[in-house]
Amino acid sequence: MESTTLWKDRKRYFGLPLSFTRYRLTDDRVFCEKGFLNLHSEEVLLYRVRDLELSLSLGQRIFGVGTVRVHSSDKTAPDLELRNIKRPREVKELLFREVEQAKDRRRMRTMEMVGAQAESGDDLEDELQD
Repeated sequence: MESTTLWKDRKRYFGLPLSFTRYRLTDDRVFCEKGFLNLHSEEVLLYRVRDLELSLSLGQRIFGVGTVRVHSSDKTAPDLELRNIKRPREVKELLFREVEQAKDRRRMRTMEMVGAQAESGDDLEDELQD
């Protein structure tokens, strides 16, 4: 099954796409590819995303760009930065919607609740034995 590209952009300098860092969002993953001759590619499965963060420095606001950080449970890329992208607020919202849909497709909601109880200090084993 081929994934549909929902969004793509490049890292920008002074608002212009003058870099060899490319970002892409599909319906199940977010990709970051860096390099010209030697390519390095990272990807995060959307259902593994735990949190999204938006940051807009003064310089970024002047040039109409921003940074979206994707915090995930992925081992190789736990924090993936989409740096200096156009329309960062819209991209963050698109990512949020796609993450929620990916979790629904994989029925991740019940597992998140069990994980949240275990992290909050409740002894899950005691509850299961009762």
